Amino acid sequence: MPAREGRPVSEATRNDYIVAAYVWPSCHNDPMAEKHLWPEGIGEWEVIKKGNPRFEGHYQPRQPLWGYEMDNDPRVVERWIDTAVKHGVNTFVYDWYWYDGGPYLESALNDGFLKARNNEKMNFYIMWANHDVKKNYWNHHRHGDDETLLWNARVDWENFKIIVERVIRQYFTKPNYLKINGCPVFSVFSTRKLVESFGGDIAETRKAIDYFRTEVKKAGFPGLHLQMNSGGGSFPKDAAKRKSTLERITGIGFDSMAFYNMGGFDPDYLTHGSNARKIREQWDAILDIPLFPCVSVGWDDTPRFPAKGKKDVTCYHNTPASFAMLLRKAKEYADNHPEQPKIITINAWNEWVEGSYLLPDMLHGFGYLEAVRDVMLGNN
Repeated sequence: MPAREGRPVSEATRNDYIVAAYVWPSCHNDPMAEKHLWPEGIGEWEVIKKGNPRFEGHYQPRQPLWGYEMDNDPRVVERWIDTAVKHGVNTFVYDWYWYDGGPYLESALNDGFLKARNNEKMNFYIMWANHDVKKNYWNHHRHGDDETLLWNARVDWENFKIIVERVIRQYFTKPNYLKINGCPVFSVFSTRKLVESFGGDIAETRKAIDYFRTEVKKAGFPGLHLQMNSGGGSFPKDAAKRKSTLERITGIGFDSMAFYNMGGFDPDYLTHGSNARKIREQWDAILDIPLFPCVSVGWDDTPRFPAKGKKDVTCYHNTPASFAMLLRKAKEYADNHPEQPKIITINAWNEWVEGSYLLPDMLHGFGYLEAVRDVMLGNN
């Protein structure tokens, strides 16, 4: 059933659907971003506005229906929340960063979502986006071909302990932070980078996670729900790599797996969706932990990469109707796994720079949100 307006929905159950859209919190001014990436003071809108068509019919730059709004403005997020809940999206998953000993792009969550007067209508949780960043990755207009490292996502024990204390205090304690069996959900984007942070040693990484679990229990929760996020949603073709991945999952102690986007990219959205469903089936067959399905709206990150063209972009059959079909398949997957919470992730709420967003734009209007409404709220 959909989340009821005005009531926290933080506990994921086996009977209710948790429809979770990822939030990429880049569209506001951040001191680190202004210094190193986006000097205009409007965050990544600076790059999104510069998107240019690479082939006939290519929809660039993307045109938000509501304009270039700041994602850390609580009034903006209040409209997001009302719109999301109305259309069946009841959870936001905020990308969360920690570079150079401090948080990055945190204002979208702290000042936008958490200061929105209606935020308890929705769940939220965070995904630690612990990936490295090259200088030209988030603004090639400024850095050109410079691929040297701007930020390394590796952390040491001291920083890890600061992170643990911070996320428990700032987020886990909120009544609408998503919990499974009472345990706050904490998603990790890069397992590789997590292990690298602790000397490449699985046992040492497990010590760090055990410390995290202990601190969560000290805060009054029954435990931590640690989620592995498989990023692009791939499946290792090599048996040895699959074995290694499973050993990391078991050794570190992950409680579930999710994808940031559904994986299996192809310029034809229908083929992309078919590939993604196959990847999901492959993982499902070998995992001993819950796998939560993901559906992507599409893919087009050409504003970030001047050399990309038609072969790199979702440009066939990319419609709200096609998206609705894949969302129905994800819902069927959730229904066929009654032993686990019915969590479905969507890439994304606002990934304008990657061409994957539910927010209304000048091409499709509310089409993608209406697709979620029809599938998840039973109007179709």
